[in-house]
Amino acid sequence: MDTTGLTPQEAARWALRAGLPLASDRHEEVAATANHIHSVIATLRELDFGDTPPAMTYAAGLEDVDAAV
Repeated sequence: MDTTGLTPQEAARWALRAGLPLASDRHEEVAATANHIHSVIATLRELDFGDTPPAMTYAAGLEDVDAAV
């Protein structure tokens, strides 16, 4: 997909190709939703996580708990 975004006609074509035919009144909403999801993912791809370890290294419940107030 290019930077212009998904058009309603393209959304209908891709939905049909995936076996999910859309009513004609849904094309615009589906395209807008897909474009929003694409913009969120593009933003996430720009984040620099640096030395953040993968989630599988975190063990919930094993951290030290300090109840001092």
